Amino acid sequence: MPRRSLVGWLSGAKRSLRRDIEVARERDPAATSLTEILLCYPGLHAVWMHRGAHALYGAGLRTPARLVSQASRFLTGIEIHPGATIGPGFFIDHGMGVVIGETTEIGEDVTIYQGVTLGGTGKDVGKRHPTVRDGVIVGTGASVLGPVEIGEGAKVGAGSIVIKDVPANSTVVGNPGRAVIVDGQKVPRDLHHPDIDHTRLPDPVAEAMACLVRRVTELEQDLSDLRAGRELTPRNGSDEDCLPTAQEEISTILGLNPGAGI
Repeated sequence: MPRRSLVGWLSGAKRSLRRDIEVARERDPAATSLTEILLCYPGLHAVWMHRGAHALYGAGLRTPARLVSQASRFLTGIEIHPGATIGPGFFIDHGMGVVIGETTEIGEDVTIYQGVTLGGTGKDVGKRHPTVRDGVIVGTGASVLGPVEIGEGAKVGAGSIVIKDVPANSTVVGNPGRAVIVDGQKVPRDLHHPDIDHTRLPDPVAEAMACLVRRVTELEQDLSDLRAGRELTPRNGSDEDCLPTAQEEISTILGLNPGAGI
């Protein structure tokens, strides 16, 4: 390697290591010192070992690359295939049980938590793993399967199973995962300093069921008033707005196809 290329590579590696440390400190409030981050963060160690494995993989040294990957898995509990492409600012919090497949592509400043799987489906060849764009957060135990795309700034809720593309700046919850636009609109945010609060996410199923429970209670009250000869209590109509959403969610859960004679 020419001296200039070596100096450039070392300079780039130094910047990358510094950024890895910075994102660990930024996204984990438990990080109290540089020494702690360097010695006690398996997600950081896994990313560093992956970079070495990925370089070997790109050079055609597939078996040595896999050996480094397996050593990383043994030491950290995190399995990243050396063929996966990972951008700068990637942070794995805790990390035990994380699996990242061969053709996965991860953008800048992505955060994932323990138990996450970025995996494939079946025995397809070629691109068969997810593409995760900049600023995405994938919550604990979530699975993103197949060559789907998670748009910039999206959040995948804990335990979700994603098998379809996710729009940018949206939230995915449930099994199968459903995209939910926050507060009825796409909310821009700083992709490079992500909001790591991935537990306060909208749940459209719970909201739909709560709407239906309120409506049933109101109808029972109306029926009771009619039987007793009392005047009906005026309603403000706010819950009526949620009925179409409730119907859509129930149709999705049951797999119904409105208009198909079911």
